[in-house]
Amino acid sequence: MKKLCTALLLALPSMSLLAAPAALPVEPKLAQQLAELGLKPTSVANSPVPGLLQVFTDRGLFFASADGQYLIQGEVFDLKNKVHINEEVMKPMRLAGVKKMAASAIEFKAKNEKFAVTVFTDTDCGYCRKLHSEMQDYLDAGITVRYLAYPRGGENSQTFSTLESIWCSKDKQGAMNKAKSGSEVSVAKCDTNVAAQYHMGQSFGISGTPALVLPDGSLIPGYQPAAALAAALTQLAKR
Repeated sequence: MKKLCTALLLALPSMSLLAAPAALPVEPKLAQQLAELGLKPTSVANSPVPGLLQVFTDRGLFFASADGQYLIQGEVFDLKNKVHINEEVMKPMRLAGVKKMAASAIEFKAKNEKFAVTVFTDTDCGYCRKLHSEMQDYLDAGITVRYLAYPRGGENSQTFSTLESIWCSKDKQGAMNKAKSGSEVSVAKCDTNVAAQYHMGQSFGISGTPALVLPDGSLIPGYQPAAALAAALTQLAKR
């Protein structure tokens, strides 16, 4: 399913057919039902799908019936207009989020930058390490990589502590290089927003790493080779 959604994301044209809907009050009944599922709604609006609300939560986007009886989690496509509904709804939220966190991202900057992507990463993730081991390929392709933290095991995991140490390090790039190669990172303590980065990733609907946020706010779940990513970014820039 992940491969299908990624393929559709890259194949469908980016079409701004969705006007930003007016925010609606969160009905107490719906809020209560979501709370019972461990979800906290942050905003509610009418969705492009007749009869369904789009509900933004701390764990991503859901769709719900107006009476709150039905809750839907999954990808929704408008086949007539060739629009990936979830992506069009989430793009502006992701862009606003990564912009807010930009100052705290660990950046590997391309000398001849053509594109910049934000990558939610976990130091113990195999494909995150693979991506990082090919960093020079991305830089040579003109792709700047900006890392944000997404410890898959949560805030009580060893990975979370490692990520905090990286973000507290004087040499953040060097610490990231060490961690991604499997070496131990010196413990460092400071005030970081690693937890805020993680929670933001959850609100984007991210559940695995690496997760790539493209310049238009699109999300690609999973590793992408430099050549494939450069091709996708070039295609995106032409739209």
